[in-house]
Amino acid sequence: MAGLIATVVLSLPVTAAQTPATPGADVTPQARAFVELLQQQQFAGAVALFTDQMKAALPEDKLKATWATLAMQVGAFKSQRGARMEVVGDMRRAIVTCDFERAALDVIVAYNPAGLIGGFNVRPYAPPAAPWALPAYVDAATFTEADVTVGGPEWPLPGTLTMPNGAGPFAAVVLVHGSGPNDRDESYGPNKTFKDLALGLASRGIAVLRYEKRSKVFGAKMATLPNMTVKDESVDDAMLAAALLRKTPKINPARIVVIGHSLGGMLVPRIGLGDAGIAGLVSMAGATRRLERAMLDQTQYLVNADGHITPEEQKVVESMDALVKTVAALTDADRSKPGSIQGAPASYWLDLRGYEPPAAAKSLKQPLLILQGERDYQVTMADDFAKWKAALGGKAGVTFRTYPALNHLFLPGVGKSLPAEYDVPGHVPVEVIADIAAWIVALR
Repeated sequence: MAGLIATVVLSLPVTAAQTPATPGADVTPQARAFVELLQQQQFAGAVALFTDQMKAALPEDKLKATWATLAMQVGAFKSQRGARMEVVGDMRRAIVTCDFERAALDVIVAYNPAGLIGGFNVRPYAPPAAPWALPAYVDAATFTEADVTVGGPEWPLPGTLTMPNGAGPFAAVVLVHGSGPNDRDESYGPNKTFKDLALGLASRGIAVLRYEKRSKVFGAKMATLPNMTVKDESVDDAMLAAALLRKTPKINPARIVVIGHSLGGMLVPRIGLGDAGIAGLVSMAGATRRLERAMLDQTQYLVNADGHITPEEQKVVESMDALVKTVAALTDADRSKPGSIQGAPASYWLDLRGYEPPAAAKSLKQPLLILQGERDYQVTMADDFAKWKAALGGKAGVTFRTYPALNHLFLPGVGKSLPAEYDVPGHVPVEVIADIAAWIVALR
């Protein structure tokens, strides 16, 4: 997803086909058979081909609920268009493009070296060579881009450093993703929120470092981590990225800013408290609600969008309500127990349950910029932005900006925001780029 809470279905891990894939072979036939299993509601057969971690994370009942949630959002499954394979780290991923009643989606099935399913993701259909045009505010002649690696030998993450032309030293930005296995551009369908930010800011003389999220490059390995939390998922890599910038020629080490979107926006107080050398922090659509509560609220919003709740939709709402109750009942004794809750271990839920972003932000020494799209249904004006403002409205160094037309991806639209508009090509408006750039320049 796009961000912290993504549309409830769009970054959940999941399943396989009728026989394990042969190690090293093309996995698209097995992935197409897997989609057929889902379409035929044969969830037990699909789960049988999970890795052990996937079986624990997504047993049959949860897989069934996941597929039902998807149908709630995009309508009934119609047909498969085709499939292709790509290799990411030690995983082979098959991308099966499917037509549903209201949308075309890519069903992504990841196979481990042994040929078992180690991950599953659903995203809006993106053609393999979908063109991405530069926003009008980008001047490609004013910067260069270079490949870099964020992190150490255990978790090396491919990244891109966008550097303005000239001698420097330049202010620099680290971009921190929302929830799910995001790429460095924070791609969602035809849209690339982080690429817009990186090239737009670089055109204004600010260097930007963006990188593949750890859960994208090392998803299977992360599933084996004991007591995994957002520190492992996001916070550590953000601080390592800031440390890399400090050692980079032409970067001013005293003017490094962290910008987090969605989950990343929620976590900027932790990142700032963990690294006092960061000069400033920007939260874009940073949630303040607990994750499980936000998931329930989003589900209720979506099922009520057409004014009618079907029995299947009601079951999905009830499953999200059960999740809220399950997380509320967790104790410290559950922290190290095996298995998962909605795809994440108990340690992950307990960590976020005890975290209040606005309260944490009160202890920050760095300036903070909080940005919010007023049409965002995932992180909302009433439930999230209002809490930031109530807690920090009187704190020196905190700036607030809202944008009436923007949704969760910081893309413009009209009317009630719904998942389908995320499939419409667009760009982060120049107004947002200009506001961030001006705020960074003023940090001098």
